[in-house]
Amino acid sequence: MNRLLISVFFLISYPISATADIAVIVNKENPIESISQRQLIDMYMGKYVAFPNGDMAVTYDYEKSHPLRGPFFLALTGRNESQINAYWSRIKFSGKVSPPQSFSSPSTILENIRNTPNAIGYVPADFVTGDVKVIYQIDD
Repeated sequence: MNRLLISVFFLISYPISATADIAVIVNKENPIESISQRQLIDMYMGKYVAFPNGDMAVTYDYEKSHPLRGPFFLALTGRNESQINAYWSRIKFSGKVSPPQSFSSPSTILENIRNTPNAIGYVPADFVTGDVKVIYQIDD
């Protein structure tokens, strides 16, 4: 009985962990091959609006209610989603920086990155296609 329960547990939990990896992606024509965690944090927190090579970047995120947004920011910055939302609420009023453009789904982000050479975004790793390039990966 114990073996059966353990087997069922692993079968149920495997697909969840297999899809938990997050890929940070850019257009396949973008010259950037990789990015550091620090550079990525700076881009997603509005400190830099350009790629490490100096090219301007269009940063894509998810709407606040999307289930991938919280795990992404927690893994990247160590801050939970409410801390990130509070940060952006304060920063927006300064007028110096705008938050990343938000979308409702990974497929929408993929489509926009395919059509925008200087865009950066993140999707579940199993959504990655040959139309985009992975420059950073957050593993479960």
